[in-house]
Amino acid sequence: MFDSRSFDAHESVTYFSDVASGLRGIVAIHSTQLGPALGGCRAWFYDNDEAALQDALRLSRGMSYKNAVAGLPLGGGKAVIIRQPGHVVTEAQFEAFGRVVENLNGRYVTAEDVGVSVKDMSCVARSTSYVSGLPSRGNSAGGDPSPKTAYGVYCGMLAAIQARLLTRNVQGLRIAVQGLGSVGRHLCERLHADGAQLVVADINRAACEMAREKFGAEIVPVEEILFRDVDVIAPCALGGILNEQSIPKIRATVIAGGANNQLATPEDGLSLHQRHILYAPDYVINAGGIICAAAEYLHTGNEAEVWERVARIEQTLAEIFRESAAKNTPPHQVADALALQRLAQEPHAGPSTMKGVA
Repeated sequence: MFDSRSFDAHESVTYFSDVASGLRGIVAIHSTQLGPALGGCRAWFYDNDEAALQDALRLSRGMSYKNAVAGLPLGGGKAVIIRQPGHVVTEAQFEAFGRVVENLNGRYVTAEDVGVSVKDMSCVARSTSYVSGLPSRGNSAGGDPSPKTAYGVYCGMLAAIQARLLTRNVQGLRIAVQGLGSVGRHLCERLHADGAQLVVADINRAACEMAREKFGAEIVPVEEILFRDVDVIAPCALGGILNEQSIPKIRATVIAGGANNQLATPEDGLSLHQRHILYAPDYVINAGGIICAAAEYLHTGNEAEVWERVARIEQTLAEIFRESAAKNTPPHQVADALALQRLAQEPHAGPSTMKGVA
């Protein structure tokens, strides 16, 4: 693990199992420099345990950078639950996962990610107070973070098309949305309402048919969506899709989507820049969900205030794009430098100071 390219001075990596429920997984804490490590729990089918480890390492590092650039007093961590084919994660397993989080004593705070719902987080909350993404009450922040993530992607996309296409209007633009889960679906709703021409792909055929009926979207095969003749690609599925095989075939001039870890390697960000394809760093543009989860956990804002904070993603990305253009530096390198600068600030006092707000 220590020699892995995905290992980046992580503070801890915890493997966990619960024999009674059959739960297995990993919690990776990348950094608590700025505060407790807040990051979602992903339930996924992995080819092997090594694949699960690599996902946890990359995702947790991304959360440190995401929280830092978003200006949150939080570090970065991530949990992955290893799902078995044909099985769902049970309530008993989520309760057992909550005990794992509780035993970390506040160093890691969990929330929803791929394959995990608000209902599932309610099960986790039976065993720990270190949890966010719970059902919202009244005008308080909380609940499903995916609408906020999608809104942040939409705002970030406006910054990207302004920087590259010299317009802040998506009307008439051809936009390819890869993945029609919660984030992709909400993003399509906003883009369609503003007059974009949508091209979509998802392994779920029913989700594609819904997009065609509701948004007039063109459906294309999953393996072709990245290479269509469109203005913008919005990756909203899993990561690693921008790589040495795919990048030479991309025809879009902007990539702005909600998926985590879109770049297979940092060098792929340079390849996009050399091809004059503007890439919105994923952990900047998809921070809407964590901004919501942070406000809920820390009690630092209501729904209206959270929406306003998410909208600022447009300004953050506009500044990144301006610096990228001025220095002829890939946007992901500009964003990384900003994250590292903030992570070098004075250490947080410790997770124990945060427990009372959970």
